Amino acid sequence: MKLRTLVTAVSLLVTSQFAFADRFADVQINSATLAKDIYMLTGAGGNMAAVTTADSVLLIDSQYVELADKIRAKLKTLSPGELTTLINTHMHGDHVGGNAALAANADIIAHVNVLTRLRNDSNFNPAGLPKTTFDKVLNIKHGHIELMLEPMPASHTDGDILVWFPQFNIVHMGDLMFQGRFPYIDFGNGGNVQQYIENTRYVLQRIDDNTQVIPGHGDLTNKAGLAKELKMMEQTMAQVVAWRAEGLTEQQMIDRGLGEQFNAWHWNFITEARWIKTLYQATQP
Repeated sequence: MKLRTLVTAVSLLVTSQFAFADRFADVQINSATLAKDIYMLTGAGGNMAAVTTADSVLLIDSQYVELADKIRAKLKTLSPGELTTLINTHMHGDHVGGNAALAANADIIAHVNVLTRLRNDSNFNPAGLPKTTFDKVLNIKHGHIELMLEPMPASHTDGDILVWFPQFNIVHMGDLMFQGRFPYIDFGNGGNVQQYIENTRYVLQRIDDNTQVIPGHGDLTNKAGLAKELKMMEQTMAQVVAWRAEGLTEQQMIDRGLGEQFNAWHWNFITEARWIKTLYQATQP
């Protein structure tokens, strides 16, 4: 390799590494109080939640490894205690990426399928693997606060859980809810659109108008917000089923579009076109 070519290659590699490292440079970790000692945390990736005592912290999800220092610093503003428990709502990198950096010495709790998936991921730091796994309802307590971890039938992935705070009428849904956005159904990791809809109906039956709902992505919401999400899924699913009955191809559906009423649900990851493709795949005979 010529010297100039080598220098150019190295320069490009260094530049790309700095660009990757800086992708979260402007991200701030913010917290909102939901109840005494219970907080919702936002940054980049999946929404987190924290439960604090004077000498310990429980965290739900860990976002990306690059944000670990910022997350740690934010937790210190909520409690001087160490992170002793980390709960993962499922296995995606924007929810488990910070596991090893934040919680290598803590008890990491997740659905048994999350451990299986992460063990098979050669890029995942094994120091962040779950240490406590379950496939039936698991009740735990952090300080005076009770949490109920409920595994759900495979829908977003095959390792999704709900985290209930029964004393405070709060539920963390992980990626079983994308507030105001088309949801991501990970078919490669056990996802199922119809079951996602059924899981949404299940949660709606269990909450009331005062329930605080932490979605995996998007703003804190409530029963009305979750009902709106269900209505969107039911309507768009019905549209794709009707188009299939007409004999439309996937591309013809995308060309038609779902209509202006669904424009606001489109986002950079799950665009309207990708959501139509998801529904098309889900409705295959």
